[in-house]
Formats: sequence, C-alpha cells, structure tokens
Amino acid sequence: MAETRSKRILIVDDEPDVTELVGYQLRAKGFAVEALNDPTQSIAKIRAYQPDLVILDVMMPDIGGIQICRMLRADPKTKAIPVIFLTAKAEEADRVLGLEVGGDDYICKPFSLKELILRVQGLLRRHSGPGDDQPKRLEIGSIVLDNERHQVTIKGAPVELTATEFRLLRLLMERKGRVQTREHLLLNVWNYETEIETRTVDTHVRRLREKLGAEADRIETLRGVGYRMVENPVSPCSS
Repeated sequence: MAETRSKRILIVDDEPDVTELVGYQLRAKGFAVEALNDPTQSIAKIRAYQPDLVILDVMMPDIGGIQICRMLRADPKTKAIPVIFLTAKAEEADRVLGLEVGGDDYICKPFSLKELILRVQGLLRRHSGPGDDQPKRLEIGSIVLDNERHQVTIKGAPVELTATEFRLLRLLMERKGRVQTREHLLLNVWNYETEIETRTVDTHVRRLREKLGAEADRIETLRGVGYRMVENPVSPCSS
C-alpha cells in the first residue's frame, strides 16, 4: 500500500544476521529499511535518516538500546519517533525499564517475524495521526490536547510526551468520566490482545501522571479495574 511504502525504518542491532533477516522481511512488505550494526553511529544515523520507526536491540557493545532511546527522547528532533526494543532480555523488570525510558513496544528474542511485522504495522498506523472522526482539540481542566499538532499543554506550557503516552492521554480524555479497564487500554492504545500483561498500562499511567504534574489527579485509579479521567478529582491519585 502507498502509505506503507513511504515509511522508513531503521534497525540497530550488532548482529548482522538479525538486521539482514528483519530488513529483508520488512522490505518485502514495502517498507524503506536501513540497518546499522554499529550502535555508536545510531544517533547520527537517526538524525540524518529521520526514520518513521526505530527497531533497537537492547544489549549491544559500547552503547545499548536503553541509552540510545534515552538520547532520542531528549532530542526535540527525534523524541516522537516510535521505538521497538528487540532483545533477549525477557525479564519483567527489563520490559518495564524499556517502557519507562520511552520505548513503545518490547519484543523478546527469539521472535516471530510475522509478529514483529504486525507490531511494526500497528505502531506506525497508530502513530500516523488522528482520523477525520477524532476531535481536533480536547480540554480538561488546564490540560489541552491538540490532535493536529500532536501537542499537549498545561496552562499554556508544553508537556513532552512519548507517542504512546499521547495516545493514552487522548483516549482517557476522549472517554472522560468513563472507566477504562487495563485490558481495554491495551487493546485500544497498544493494539495488543488481552492476554498481554497489564503491567504495561500501569507503567505508562505512572509516567503520564508524573508529566502532568498538578493535573495528575485527574487520572483516577479504580483498584482492580482500571483508570478514568475526571473533570473534578476528589482525592490524590494512586497507582
């Protein structure tokens, strides 16, 4: 499809076999793909190539994917680029860390190429912007979410959110006052099936609250159920 062919993907992995195999499969789906086996060149390459998505290995010599992702999120020119971590580290703590530093997805080796391609397609589709049926501007309290500019402000000051945090906040604001279960959020924000662990949601909500500062209490927790966004919070938020 035309929109798929226009998307650029950069794969950063120190194993040539991985970059060759993944690159071949993604090109077969119409993506423009470049690969890098030297992670020390990744930041310069990303700034020059401006990919629509980056696939990052976590464990690499000299500099790992976690550090690279942190640098991407700190740079205004690269902060919004979606990142998928591809790694042999399958422990829950590693996945949570990957999400906390701004990763959008986390796939463990050995992995299914079909699953990886579906995750790439889903993430790019969600990151491509709001549909025509979505409101261009949402406002709750002093939080203003501008869909067209992909920007969030609080009392006029910009709030730096990752692509996933932006989608999460947008969904909560669109469904203000209605409880969103963790499973529902996983399906609608991450496009995951419900058997994927719900800890992913809790991690992102915690990070989102930190960034909302004084407005954090507008995201209420319903223990054992999920979250909702409210106009008039009645108590401090809890995770």
